[in-house]
Amino acid sequence: MTRTPPPTIADERSALSARLDFLRATMVMKLDGLDDGPLRRPMTPTGLSLLGLVKHLTQVEHSWFVRRVGGKGGPKRFDPDAEFRVLPDETTRSVVDGYLRACEDSRTVVAEHSLDDTFEHPRHGTTDLRWVLVHMVEETARHAGHADIIREQLDGATGV
Repeated sequence: MTRTPPPTIADERSALSARLDFLRATMVMKLDGLDDGPLRRPMTPTGLSLLGLVKHLTQVEHSWFVRRVGGKGGPKRFDPDAEFRVLPDETTRSVVDGYLRACEDSRTVVAEHSLDDTFEHPRHGTTDLRWVLVHMVEETARHAGHADIIREQLDGATGV
């Protein structure tokens, strides 16, 4: 995944999409240079790991864009109890590939819809694609910040 800085001048759709893609690439970049052991290592009392963050973001990409905006329904990708946990049979490659596929599916849904397209959400009521894009920028940025802290704890690496 290429990490391209978002434009400083852009229309709304392009600005939101580019910022989200930048943050998605940042999440994947946070894994670079680490092997499977540290990527799985629980770094908080609740068991949060770098791969667990990526797995969670896979779930929310799918839930918001494919299930909600795209109206494709279907089950969540992971059981809620396993959403942040990397299971023994899951590899780094499979988790990252799953995230990259979910991001590509999300891009497809965004391209097929207007920012004004709406759906009904059980907690938020009528919600549009614009809100989902803003929410996913927020969600991905929050977890990129978590990844910064975890990565620094693992090997001292810091950065953007």
